[in-house]
Amino acid sequence: MVTVFIPPQLRDLTDGASQVETEGRNVGQLIDRLESQFSGIRARLCRDGQLSPSLQVSVDNVMSSRGLFTKVQPDSEVHFLPAIGGG
Repeated sequence: MVTVFIPPQLRDLTDGASQVETEGRNVGQLIDRLESQFSGIRARLCRDGQLSPSLQVSVDNVMSSRGLFTKVQPDSEVHFLPAIGGG
């Protein structure tokens, strides 16, 4: 099972759980599974059918720019992190 770490701002949807386990082959499938368990989480993670521009996804400690298409392995760890901007 994939371990998904839930950021503090979304834990109100997961009854306070800081991590959950689910299945999927990519981040989009994980979010679909999370939505079936925790209604409303997709709306907070996605915008216009893509990962929210205010978030980055890390799979197994590697940041990805592929968003919802980022591949995961059955034993992966996934983190949703605030995107950092600068100028």
